[in-house]
Amino acid sequence: MAERSTAAVDVADNSGDGPTPAPGGEGPTTACADGATADGVAEGQDTPEMSTQDEPGTKKGTESPIVAPELHSGHKLARRYRLEECLTRLDGFSSWRAVDEKLRRAVGVHLLPADHARARSVLAAARSSALLGDPRFVQVLDAVEENDLVYVVHEWLPDATELTAILASGPLEPHDAYQLVSQVSQAMAAAHREGLAHLQLTPNAVLRTSTGQYRIRGLAVSAALRGITSERPQLTDTEAIGALLYASLTQRWPYESDAYGLTGLPKGIGLIAPDQVRAGVHRGLSELAMRALANDGATASRQEPPCTTPDELAKAVAAMPRVRPPEPAFTPRPDYQRTTYQQGAYGRQQPGPPSATQPVPVPPRPLQSRTGRALKWGVASLLIAALGLGSWQLADTLLDRKNSGDPPEISTNHGGNEKPKPVGPLAIKGAQEYYPDGKAQHPEDVGKTYDGDSSTYWRSYSFKGGPVLAPFKQGVGIVYDLGATKDVSTASIQLNYSGSKTAISLYAAKSLSSSTPLESMKKFADTETEGTTAALRAKSPVKTRYVLVWITAMPQAPYDQYSDAGYKQAITDVKFTG
Repeated sequence: MAERSTAAVDVADNSGDGPTPAPGGEGPTTACADGATADGVAEGQDTPEMSTQDEPGTKKGTESPIVAPELHSGHKLARRYRLEECLTRLDGFSSWRAVDEKLRRAVGVHLLPADHARARSVLAAARSSALLGDPRFVQVLDAVEENDLVYVVHEWLPDATELTAILASGPLEPHDAYQLVSQVSQAMAAAHREGLAHLQLTPNAVLRTSTGQYRIRGLAVSAALRGITSERPQLTDTEAIGALLYASLTQRWPYESDAYGLTGLPKGIGLIAPDQVRAGVHRGLSELAMRALANDGATASRQEPPCTTPDELAKAVAAMPRVRPPEPAFTPRPDYQRTTYQQGAYGRQQPGPPSATQPVPVPPRPLQSRTGRALKWGVASLLIAALGLGSWQLADTLLDRKNSGDPPEISTNHGGNEKPKPVGPLAIKGAQEYYPDGKAQHPEDVGKTYDGDSSTYWRSYSFKGGPVLAPFKQGVGIVYDLGATKDVSTASIQLNYSGSKTAISLYAAKSLSSSTPLESMKKFADTETEGTTAALRAKSPVKTRYVLVWITAMPQAPYDQYSDAGYKQAITDVKFTG
């Protein structure tokens, strides 16, 4: 059993069970609730009388209490954001659910006075988080100082559920816990590479969408609102991820105090491994949680080094065997139930149940009746006649060939040894975006089209004209490297948007370079689709090493978190066979 780490996650804002969220993840229905909505940052309502338990090296502001701005539902900011419901009023700031009347969508808003001691740091944190632009985080949409107020506008995800609410019904399955620690550690590693820390990474800060993707809210902003800093931010966030994984495996909080609706560990026994707390816990994930939590050097059972940064934790997750999702349960079909309305029974008087002295008549075996015997002889006669006719035609053909002197045809397939080449998937070794006009879309995301993850994708920009992009743009696409010259016969392409028309063509390219003109390539397949799946098949297999997937028409799609409404498309998965 390992010693408990001294770097405890801050639970001051979650000293007790919070209110139950309203349906749809929109938080409490009270006018000013303790908990946050699916996109808020406050996990509870602090008061000066509440005791706090801060992380080592984490400093919390000691400013004098400042009264939050007295606003009301219906108040409008910048003649655009209409406040709907107060969710949190804490330490001089308040959080609201609001409506962006310009884009007609729900948003979240944090408000604090412009003369607040933390107003400058909140603005800086919000703008830095907005510049990151990582879709794994809840995006900051606006950060403004106006009319003696500072407000931060962020995404609102009504279909997302807090990890707190998920864990209330029980621990996660091993595959779900694996996806959680994998996605969160990779996202925080990317944030720390840009100099951004979270410092408030709790179960209330992690959301799971309806597609199974995990999103993190409050990056940098949540800590700035509370005046929380840390001397070792990477260690703080890494241990917080370890606590999330521990809670997901055991439905227990890995510290002695209860928090986030979870029961803490028994006092006086220290930090014990998840597989010692609950039976059936995945051994690899249990050890991974201990490596992230026990950052003072203690490990669960094997002498592996602790993970002190999110990047180290992400690499440790990638190094362990991938946890597969559970096999779907097979439900057998119910037995066929006979009804009284079967052929030949309608209108007849149904006999009662046979008595013990009255034997039940046994029907004759199939084809044993008089009609059955006649049918058998008829079929046998037809077969004999067909055999005789075939023999006569064969003899006549052989005699004609012998009289004409033509040599008989010789079959080249001796014993059926020659078989057609098997068709199988072709591995993709690399890819580059193809933009002969010099205007790229998102070349850094081409690897997401063949990473095996359907939640990631490469996308185009949003165009005003369409569905056909010409004459303003020839098209957009990606060139894939198969590693060597292969026979390519089919392609399966998964798209993100459906609509009027998506036109896709396949070309045999000479290289990955965008300097190669499209006219010099050989087009060997094309298709149009209105859905999110495109299947392309060549008339005959084409030998090539490089395959260009070229899109010349796109459907109309609405506004999303990445681009405005317009003609656009995104590729989530590409597979070739040959």
